[in-house]
Amino acid sequence: MIVDRARPAGRTGLPPTLRVRQRRTRRHAIVLTLLAVLALSVAGYDVATVSATHRSERTLTATRLQLQDTRATLARTRAHTVAVTATRDDRREAQVRTVGEIATANQSLGSESRTKFFQGVSIGTLNTCLHGVAQAVTAISNADLTAAVSSIDQASPSCLSLDGSTTGLVYPYDFPDPFILPVGGVYYGFATNSVAGNIQIIRSSDLTHWTTVGDALPHEPSWAAPHATWAPSVLQRGNTFVLYYSAIYAPTGEQCISEAVATQPQGPYVDDSTLPLMCQTALGGSIDPTPFVDADGTPYLVWKSQGSDGQPSTLWSQQLTAAGTALVPGVATALLAPSLGWQGGVIEGPSMVLTGGQYLLFYSANNWETANYAIGVARCSGPLGPCTETSSQPLLASQPAFSGPGGPSVFTDAAGNLDLAFHAWLPGKVGYPNSRLLFIRQMSVAGGTPSIDP
Repeated sequence: MIVDRARPAGRTGLPPTLRVRQRRTRRHAIVLTLLAVLALSVAGYDVATVSATHRSERTLTATRLQLQDTRATLARTRAHTVAVTATRDDRREAQVRTVGEIATANQSLGSESRTKFFQGVSIGTLNTCLHGVAQAVTAISNADLTAAVSSIDQASPSCLSLDGSTTGLVYPYDFPDPFILPVGGVYYGFATNSVAGNIQIIRSSDLTHWTTVGDALPHEPSWAAPHATWAPSVLQRGNTFVLYYSAIYAPTGEQCISEAVATQPQGPYVDDSTLPLMCQTALGGSIDPTPFVDADGTPYLVWKSQGSDGQPSTLWSQQLTAAGTALVPGVATALLAPSLGWQGGVIEGPSMVLTGGQYLLFYSANNWETANYAIGVARCSGPLGPCTETSSQPLLASQPAFSGPGGPSVFTDAAGNLDLAFHAWLPGKVGYPNSRLLFIRQMSVAGGTPSIDP
C-alpha cells in the first residue's frame, strides 16, 4: 500500500495559507457577531433608559402640576380664611358699636334732662322705641344680626322723634360717605361698607324714616381685594343705574375706582370688569367717585387722587360716555387742591351740583378721624373747572351736636329744595371704631354762595 505523506489523516487538502485565512475569517465573523450582539444590547439598554427617563419626566411634571394646584388651593384657602376672619371681626365690631349706640340711647332716654320732654311724648311712641331697642339687644346677644338690624330699623323713627333734635340726624347708625339718589319720590342712600355688606343701602320716602335694604354690591370684581369698598355713588341713565365705588386693586394694593350696573336703584349691582375704571397709580391711586350731569345731559365723573411723593391729594373731573360705564378718551382735568389752613393738606369726597347757573363743588377736608374734619365748597366755571374757593372757612364744621362732618352728597328733593347729606361723629365719640351717623340739612344759595339753613 502506498501512503501519501503530504496529506495527514483528517486534514483537507487546502494549503496551509488558506487554512490560516479560513481560521482568521471565522474569528472575524465571531467577533463581528459579538459586536453586533453587544450593539443591540446597548441600543436596547439606551431605548429602555430613554423610555424610563421620559416616564420619570412625565411623573415629575405631573407632580409639579399637582404641587402648583395644591399651592393654589392653599392660597385660596388662606385668602378665604382671611376674608372670613375679616368678616367675623367686622361683625363683632359692628355688634360692639351697635350695643354702644343702644346703650347711649338708653342713657339718653333715662336722663332727667328729658323728663319734661317725655311728659308731652306719646306713651305709644316711647314704648315702640324701648321695645325695638330691647329686641335689638336680644338679637345681638343671640348673634342674629339680621334680626338686630330689623329691630333697629323699626325703632329708629320712634327713637329719633324722642330726641327732639333739629341737628338733621336721620339715621343714627354707622353710615359713612353717604350718597342720596332720588328716584320717583323715593330716596335711596348708599354708604361705605359696614355690617350690611360691601355697599350698604337704605331707603326712605320722606328723608326722615329710613329702612335697611341690604348690600347693593354682593360681589366685588376679580381684581378687587375683598371687604374693602368705599364711597359709593350712583348715576341713573334711563332704566339703567351705574354704581361707582372705590376698591383696592389687589395686585398693587392701591385704591382704584370701578363701576357696576343694575336695572333697579336698589340693585343688586354687577361688576364684571377685569380692570379698574380709573386708577392714578402715579398719584397714589384714586378714590371717592361721584357722577355729575350737566344741563345738556352730558355725564361727568369727579373723584380724588390720593397724592404721593410730595404731590397733594387733588380733585379731578373727566367726561363719561353716554351710558356712564366708561370714561371718554382724554386727559382728566384737575379741579382743586388743598390751599387753605383748615384743610390740613387733605381734600377729598367731591360732590358737584349746578344750581342757579352756578357750578358748586362740595368736598371734605382735613383728617377724617378727627373733629377737624369739615365740609368746604368751591365755585367752578364748568364741570371741568377751573374751580376757586368761595370762602377761607369751611361751609360746615364741628358743632355741639356733632363732630367732624364730611362725605357731602348734594341733591334736590321732591319739594325742589337743595339738600346736603353728610356723615358725622357724635361729640366725644370721634374716630374709628365709633360710628359716623347720617345727617341731612337743607341749604340756600345766594349770590352763588351756599349756606346751611338753620
